[in-house]
Amino acid sequence: MRLEFPDGFFWGTSTSAAQVETASAHSWRGVRARDGYVFENTTAHESLREVDARYIAGFGSVYRCGVDWARLQASPFAPFDPDVVQEYRQFFRQLNDSGARILFVVHHFANPLWFEQDGGWLNEDKLSAFVDYARQCIRYFGEYVFNWNTFNEPNVYAMNAYFLGQFPPFKKSYFKAERAIRLMARAHGVVYHLLKAAYPEKPVGISLNTAWFKGLNWLGAVPALLADWWFNHRAAGFFREVDYWGLSYYAFVPFGPFPITEIEKPGKLKQLGIPHDRMWGHRPEGLGIMLRRFYRRFGKPLIVTETGICTDDSQVRIQAIRDYLSVVHRAIQDGIPIQGFIHWSTWDNFEWNLGPTYRFGLVRVDLRTMEREMTPAGEFFAKVARENAVDV
Repeated sequence: MRLEFPDGFFWGTSTSAAQVETASAHSWRGVRARDGYVFENTTAHESLREVDARYIAGFGSVYRCGVDWARLQASPFAPFDPDVVQEYRQFFRQLNDSGARILFVVHHFANPLWFEQDGGWLNEDKLSAFVDYARQCIRYFGEYVFNWNTFNEPNVYAMNAYFLGQFPPFKKSYFKAERAIRLMARAHGVVYHLLKAAYPEKPVGISLNTAWFKGLNWLGAVPALLADWWFNHRAAGFFREVDYWGLSYYAFVPFGPFPITEIEKPGKLKQLGIPHDRMWGHRPEGLGIMLRRFYRRFGKPLIVTETGICTDDSQVRIQAIRDYLSVVHRAIQDGIPIQGFIHWSTWDNFEWNLGPTYRFGLVRVDLRTMEREMTPAGEFFAKVARENAVDV
């Protein structure tokens, strides 16, 4: 069966600067990941931009990305490094010339070391420094951008950095996670108005991560409900001013009573008969649940700003893309205004605290040589983007 998408529906892929560029003086540099790799070289994107741009251009009309804050700004309120500015501007111009529009992400999990000092996102005094960074991003890069995310998945960042202790600065406090996401939401509100003043016609939103939490028994029901309340509902409520909602979705997380993932309890999901990738339970229908839920609650247009699957098997990735697109198409048929679909990720990158062997890319990266190779899944997604349709 062939599923046709509406005229004007856009396709694209996404990366983040910290995950694909050689680490600068930011909070992730030197972190040893679960797979043993150290967060340092990632994928040498800053040296291979022309190569990567050709792949990006084949995957639709949108590239969702950001810049390395720490490379650009050596200290609070410092002018951006002109050589780094020029490097990014040249890359964005090349992408625009090839037909790829930029969905620019201002903050994507990584902070300069100077920002992390004295509390980072726990310190209200840091907000003005972040706003200054955003203001300079608007000044230098705004002309290449068609759409903005102020923050990527602030609920994931707050939860992992300040509650679970898995991201820098590795804190473990519910109250610190609450404070961090509240401060990010305040920063979003300020930057939203700066963006609308500079580019009133360009939409501004965030990308919020969503997940399907479900109790497997009565012991798991309560923690699953609490996780859903904070992660999917409460976190969203802090970000009041958006032109659209960007949603990412990857994970079905059963509780029994503790969360069961392939990361923490390898083999348990298979034992329970739950489909999964290398990280989480894999239930694409959860994306449809979240799209409907957010549209009912907020009444705003939606963009699937990230989804994908952690696997080394290209055929598994192709099937996952088919399944996700079937869910998105059904939601559109039900009247939900979904504007586009962005796949994570363009090429394999450094998967934060897990490492580069946790692969999401449409393009395979050799971790020794950094050579890129198109995968069958990449060829499949490029065809979908060209035809604005998918055969399922």
